[in-house]
Amino acid sequence: MIVEVNVPVFAESITEGTLLAWHKKIGEAVARDEILVDIETDKVVLEVPAPQAGVLVEVIVNEGDTVTSQQVLAKIDTEAAAVSAAPAQAAPAAEAAAPATASNAQAGVAMPAAAKLAAEKGVDVGSIQGSGRDGRVLKEDVQNASAAPKAAAPAASIPVGARPEERVPMSRLRARVAERLLASQQENAILTTFNEVNMKPIMDLRAKYKEKFEKEHGVKLGFMSFFVKAAVAALKKYPVVNASVDGKDIVYHGYFDIGIAIGSPRGLVVPILRDADQMSIADIEQAIVDYAKKAKDGKIAIEDLTGGTFSITNGGTFGSMMSTPIINPPQSAILGMHATKERAVVENGQVVVRPMMYLALSYDHRIIDGREAVLTLVTIKDLLEDPARLLLDL
Repeated sequence: MIVEVNVPVFAESITEGTLLAWHKKIGEAVARDEILVDIETDKVVLEVPAPQAGVLVEVIVNEGDTVTSQQVLAKIDTEAAAVSAAPAQAAPAAEAAAPATASNAQAGVAMPAAAKLAAEKGVDVGSIQGSGRDGRVLKEDVQNASAAPKAAAPAASIPVGARPEERVPMSRLRARVAERLLASQQENAILTTFNEVNMKPIMDLRAKYKEKFEKEHGVKLGFMSFFVKAAVAALKKYPVVNASVDGKDIVYHGYFDIGIAIGSPRGLVVPILRDADQMSIADIEQAIVDYAKKAKDGKIAIEDLTGGTFSITNGGTFGSMMSTPIINPPQSAILGMHATKERAVVENGQVVVRPMMYLALSYDHRIIDGREAVLTLVTIKDLLEDPARLLLDL
């Protein structure tokens, strides 16, 4: 019996994807639920399993092709026997990949599309750190490796006065991020208000309890959970900052779904802490750790990224001193954290040195007035400088 392999049903916000790589060749046996192909959307990479056990007898869509929801990708014969080698009419991409994957056949880390590109560019796949699931080398990994400067290459290999450049297509995720950020700037009346926070109280609290906290909860005590708690408290006081615009309506959300910006090998993703007001500090820290691991392994799911009423981004991780974060639509505000640096400040008429962080709150001025924006940021600052209030709900 012939069984079709179809593209999964995409989420409502996703219209199409790109077929990244086939894991099987024509003529090879497949087991039920074995991963056959990876599809990249503008949010996540989907793994498509085999619906039935059998032999892959036809590949309809090649690597790099655009696919839509429920499109037929391939066919499996549930009654056929696997052949010892793929027939001559096997997918061209798989054949072209063979020379490049030979050195990595045992490791099996290179995706077919990546192996093909590596062969074309003369890149050793074995020397590349893969960013795909379970460390698999993706096409974009090869592109990045080929674009990186070759330290071992002799200077004479580059002609004097040469101005080399390489054109690399954006991944779907990168293209989608660019599209959304541009739309955010065009559709929202974005303003940013700034303040600074003395991080010493939180740093002292963390230093005092971090070992006990980790022993009790099995997760490290970071700073982000305090910012999430402070943000939720501020949003409760000024609910318009937690609202969104829908046409000519303002939608006030009676819940607090906080997006946390996380860097991944494929680009920036913003998974959601749902009902963050009901989460403990330990719950928040564990959720962030879990999301970071899923992002690194390429296992972020569409539902992890859907929704959100407010976002927090931490540019300080990379050393940023100040920035104006862009709102993540359809949200109306975003909090930007930055690097903590020791600076001279005045306390009680005395100049003292304190670990200070600049905070930035970008907001949509169409529905949020400067008063609400400034007071929201001041509330966050005050709570962070007196973290006991977060625990006492004051």
